[in-house]
Amino acid sequence: MIRDQETLNGLLDTVARFVRERLVPNEELVAETDEIPEDIVTDMKNMGLFGLTIPERFGGLELTMEEEVLTVFELCRASPVFRSLLGTTVGIGSQGILFDGTPAQQEEYLPRLATGELIASFALTEPEAGSDAASLRTTAILDSDHYVVNGTKRFITNAPHAGIFTLMARTNPEIKGAGGISAFIVDANTPGISFGKRDSKMGQKGAHTCDVIFDNCRVPAANLIGGKEGQGFKTAMKVLDKGRIHIAAVCVAVAERMLADALAYAMQRKQFGQRIADFQLVQAMLADCKTEIYAARSMVLDAARRRDDNLPVSTEASCAKLFASEMCGRVADRAVQIFGGAGYMSEYGIERFYRDVRLFRIYEGTTQIQQIVIARNMIREAE
Repeated sequence: MIRDQETLNGLLDTVARFVRERLVPNEELVAETDEIPEDIVTDMKNMGLFGLTIPERFGGLELTMEEEVLTVFELCRASPVFRSLLGTTVGIGSQGILFDGTPAQQEEYLPRLATGELIASFALTEPEAGSDAASLRTTAILDSDHYVVNGTKRFITNAPHAGIFTLMARTNPEIKGAGGISAFIVDANTPGISFGKRDSKMGQKGAHTCDVIFDNCRVPAANLIGGKEGQGFKTAMKVLDKGRIHIAAVCVAVAERMLADALAYAMQRKQFGQRIADFQLVQAMLADCKTEIYAARSMVLDAARRRDDNLPVSTEASCAKLFASEMCGRVADRAVQIFGGAGYMSEYGIERFYRDVRLFRIYEGTTQIQQIVIARNMIREAE
């Protein structure tokens, strides 16, 4: 749903110009240094990008789902690491507070998240709990007016920069499944929290992850999201349904960037006395990329509009995330092939995208988890 087309167009134009003038020229620097320059981070905050999904009453832009994915289509035509810095704040890190937090929790945290003063991180994955999120072992045991948290979280995006964590922990060890899990807001400076070294990853240099260790960390009972135990898994699933549409939009945008680069290269690279863009087998790869991107873009927009219409989107979100992430990988592979030997060289940038996009098929639910979600929903509806 687009509320005001003129206002949205202004935002999209601003983001597109920022991507073109500030982000793309700094992609190689970020890849080399593994850091996003602070002046770019400041610009992102000043533009309101950390508050895209936060309600206006808390200082955010309160974009609808359709407006959000259209913005992502522009923002992620640059290296996906730039979006990753704000992604956990506009998505899985803040949305649990927005969806299920108490009014006091929302008033306390959402305004500071909207400005980028706080960066939110989502602490769900553990050494023994990834796709099987319901098996998490981190515990939060009530002790008077605090919960005592113990456990380790793994591969936590933006953990080194986080001001708060949306933490999933088991408040009732007697309940082994999802029903024993609760969600908390945890200040990153709370005594008892320590961090592992930054992970060395295949790609996405500049987007930082690490382990987060909770050792007898005392969290105020007032920070239990929604004030009710046992609702954490439900909160996480609601957040992930929305997040999967967002990630699918990221995949579309990055694929569009890779195709644009591949097309530009094919138009100027010559072999056998002609542009390689004139070779039919190269044209076939370009056409396949364009077709799949169009299909994924259509799926993302449809899922976004369904969510704006308050329709169930669990199946559609998983379909979009599955197809778009797999599509993005295929586009990356074809793009490298079109570049040929140059595609294997770091100076052209396409090999960096090839490594960066591999993650999309893994996080916020692997391709295989999406297949399970889709099939189970189909079976449930047919019964």
